[in-house]
Amino acid sequence: MQKIRLRYAKRGRLRFTSHRDVARAFERALRRAGVPMAYSQGFNPHPKISWIGAAPTGVASEAEYVEVQVVERLDPVRLAEVLDAALAPGLDVLEAVEAGPGGLAERMEASDWHIELPGVDPDALRAAVVELLAAEHVEVERLTKDGRRVIDARPAVIRAEVPAIGDAPNGVGLDMSYPERSCGILRVVVRQTTPAVRPDDVLSALRVVAALEPPVPAKATRLAQGRLDDDGGLSDPLALDRQAGLG
Repeated sequence: MQKIRLRYAKRGRLRFTSHRDVARAFERALRRAGVPMAYSQGFNPHPKISWIGAAPTGVASEAEYVEVQVVERLDPVRLAEVLDAALAPGLDVLEAVEAGPGGLAERMEASDWHIELPGVDPDALRAAVVELLAAEHVEVERLTKDGRRVIDARPAVIRAEVPAIGDAPNGVGLDMSYPERSCGILRVVVRQTTPAVRPDDVLSALRVVAALEPPVPAKATRLAQGRLDDDGGLSDPLALDRQAGLG
């Protein structure tokens, strides 16, 4: 069997799609594209698909990852093309590589988030970020299916800053239509802990430390996932697979 790792984006209105619906869409697309999938054993076989660190419902992403196993050798580039064509616009396959040695999940230590806050003054957001980074612990409440849960959001925040809009990345999935004076932009690198600290938890932490209350819902986009380097940046999780393929 061959393992192929794919990076895909969740953009536009499809950011409101749940992970379960995304998984179903991928399974249908794999069938339509005629991909020779490997299946599990037992009475109810399932295609061998491994999801890594799926983004929460309601957020966009330029860095989602999935690994598929096939029973015939395929060209990863061609697989990315046919699978992208079979998926709805907004679920976009960006890259595919043959899996090299080592697991993919162990390379996902943190996420880099771009969060747009319309109606929030950038200076007020910058001051709130200073308060957050100065705190050792910030407890926030999260509503779960089992009721309200309190988590400490602060230890997961590795780096946070408020760039000028002109310095923000021009990703396909980003909406930069807001005038600079009416929209704060937050870039935050968050360690992927258990329980996971999500973008809305970071915003709740800003509310706790600085009473920051965005007047309208924020829009979060995951720009990258990967291992942390010494400067708080993230390495490309598919780099080792590309190197193995070249070797």
